[in-house]
Amino acid sequence: MKFNVYIVVDKIEKFYFEAIKEYEKRLSRYCDMKLIHIKKGEQLERKVNLNSFVVAVSTSGKSISSEELAFKIDHWALTGKSDISVVIGSNDTLHNEKLTLSQMEMDLGLKTTILFEQVYRAYRIINNHPYHK
Repeated sequence: MKFNVYIVVDKIEKFYFEAIKEYEKRLSRYCDMKLIHIKKGEQLERKVNLNSFVVAVSTSGKSISSEELAFKIDHWALTGKSDISVVIGSNDTLHNEKLTLSQMEMDLGLKTTILFEQVYRAYRIINNHPYHK
């Protein structure tokens, strides 16, 4: 599967980029997951592949568990949704589904890092691998 994660924010702290790079490396055995930084004011519609399945991450989306996320990712793969675009930090209505990582407001860099960690955890669950070493 291919995930493009679009974060719409002016600045991301360096330590979040470092954590995300680590998860990109870990995820490379399961899928292709990349972070795409979009500055506020840029046209999101011009960046996001409109043929992909678009998931918005928001505080008002549906809350799911790690196991439910694993099931959802596995279901997307089985139903031919192999190109997933995840949008964080945009109020745009450009999405097929809306999820939340938490109802609490948080830094978008932290929210993105948590998303990468949760997708990694989901793939470990899907493949029956232990998460903690």
